[in-house]
Amino acid sequence: VQLVESGGGLVQAGGSLRLSCVASGTFFSIPAMAWYRQAPGKQLDLVASITSGNNTSYADSVKGRFTISRDNAKNTVYLQMSSLKPEDTADYYCNVDMWVTYRERREYWGQGTQVTVSS
Repeated sequence: VQLVESGGGLVQAGGSLRLSCVASGTFFSIPAMAWYRQAPGKQLDLVASITSGNNTSYADSVKGRFTISRDNAKNTVYLQMSSLKPEDTADYYCNVDMWVTYRERREYWGQGTQVTVSS
């Protein structure tokens, strides 16, 4: 199983970016997908998560600005980020909770994509 992220970059404050994460390989199902971020010198924090039933949750710091979504047919999770602030600058990581087989559940991480918001 491999997770490939894309969509990071440099944007001015107030701008928007969309991150994508595609899961490839052989697996049974994906109960949950999420985005985490880690700013320089800080801990890894959960940004948003989404279940297979499209139930979502967000960190308070991004509520109303970020939207997580998923395309189950494409095994892809997205993070639409709007009204970006300099404090959103971080490395963003995709996280997938996956049934690899009907009885083996594993967690996978993407390689990370950098988001830089300039003031």
